[in-house]
Amino acid sequence: MNSILIVDDEPGIRETLRGVLEDEGFAVDLAATGEECLKLVEENTYSCILLDIWLGKGIDGLNTLKKLREEGNDSAVIMISGHGNIESAVKSTKLGAFDFIEKPLSLERTIVTVKNAVRQRELERANEQLQQELADEYVMVGESIAMRALRKQISIVAPSDGRVLISGESGTGKELVARAIHSQSKRKNSPFVEINSAAIPEELVESELFGHSKGAFSGANSAKKGKFEIADGATLFLDEIGDMSSRVQAKMLRVLEEQRFEPVGSNKPIKVDVRVISATNKRLDELIENGNFRHDLFYRLNVIPFQVPPLRERLEDVPALIDHFNRKFSSDNGKKVKVFTEAAIEKLSNHIWPGNVRELRNTIERVIIMTTKQKIDVGDLPELGFTEEKPSSSFRFPSFKEATDAYQREFILHKLAEFDGNVSKAAEDMGVDRSHLYRRMRNLGIHGR
Repeated sequence: MNSILIVDDEPGIRETLRGVLEDEGFAVDLAATGEECLKLVEENTYSCILLDIWLGKGIDGLNTLKKLREEGNDSAVIMISGHGNIESAVKSTKLGAFDFIEKPLSLERTIVTVKNAVRQRELERANEQLQQELADEYVMVGESIAMRALRKQISIVAPSDGRVLISGESGTGKELVARAIHSQSKRKNSPFVEINSAAIPEELVESELFGHSKGAFSGANSAKKGKFEIADGATLFLDEIGDMSSRVQAKMLRVLEEQRFEPVGSNKPIKVDVRVISATNKRLDELIENGNFRHDLFYRLNVIPFQVPPLRERLEDVPALIDHFNRKFSSDNGKKVKVFTEAAIEKLSNHIWPGNVRELRNTIERVIIMTTKQKIDVGDLPELGFTEEKPSSSFRFPSFKEATDAYQREFILHKLAEFDGNVSKAAEDMGVDRSHLYRRMRNLGIHGR
């Protein structure tokens, strides 16, 4: 049941409004002063507050509203007054009032206004809860040097409209990076539209991306919007870009160049404003060398490169990830949060995680669902498979070049984190020319200011 608070210094008005609103199914509390109102909201949650501007004693209604907002109260507030004027209405609105009604009150209008305010507040709270759930689902966990540098890079790049290419092994969290960029961008209030090229049959990818007209092919019984059109004014995330066919690549190149396209079966162009973020777990340079990916498309997509490190290169983040997934899956399954012993955490922290964060996530979910014990020890963990010993940093790479690149990348990220992303200061401390450091960073997929 929604609760309403009526704040008015006239007892007759308070009682009349209470009777009418209780008949409409609301729970109602009463207050005669602003001070009483502020005390009641500390103890109770109200969907709506009817607040008189001119109160007999103590602070007036406008100052009460101001204090409510300063203290973070999110109830919908309807201001009422027997001395209504434009100035008071404007002040109320600026302070966050939902509406302003004058005395003598029309009971019918008051009821309608209260119902509208309650409905609006319910929608806002539901949306806030959904946003929080999404934020919890896609949070980036970890305080390793690599993760701090990645978050810093995201904060620098996100406000722009530059295209981003995210590279990394399967399960490292490339979609999380894409969502983080979107959530910090000027398009954050628009949709985050995604498509996985590897998950859609090749003959349907073009239709999914660009849409189709009615009768364009067998089974096209009606026209359909493609992802590009849906993402107009928003962000489009192209996952597994390396799996696109040469035909789709050619059309994609034109869309990126002109920001326009024709749906399948149509010759009528559609112009869009789309920020493209793409991701791949493949080596696009090797695909280009083998003739399986267009080099000109690569350069269009790879304006700002991101490299997401595998979990084996940030094993110090494993305990925090265990805690995060433990809380998430315990909550999702209505269970009490479990306690992982130090030995269990150490075992999980020493595993190489070939499936990266996704593998760790699945492991913790399995433990939460399948284990009835409250304390999780080594013997309660599922068989992890593969080796569980940390590899020597010198021997975990197949080639000298990859080992050298990995070391240099880690070293540069450490220096950038030390100097808060300042490339000039990092270069000075490292004893190298700034332009040389910029070139090396670009080659390693590191972005800095």
